[in-house]
Amino acid sequence: MVDQKLKKRAIHRAKIIRGQLDGLVKAITEEVYCPVLLEQSLSIQTSLKSLDSFILENHLRTHLKHQMQMQE
Repeated sequence: MVDQKLKKRAIHRAKIIRGQLDGLVKAITEEVYCPVLLEQSLSIQTSLKSLDSFILENHLRTHLKHQMQMQE
């Protein structure tokens, strides 16, 4: 079970993260100044935390809710 609205948002967020990661790889390859690399890396980590929130929200809204209903 997946909340389709959350699924769409999570896929969108994952695609953004992929783009950010591709940008970081390019910056590393081009030997961009280290503080810039760290800033990009921190942005990716923040985006991953946002994706984690979507995934957790889906779990709570669907799987956990379903499990609770089955125990009643």
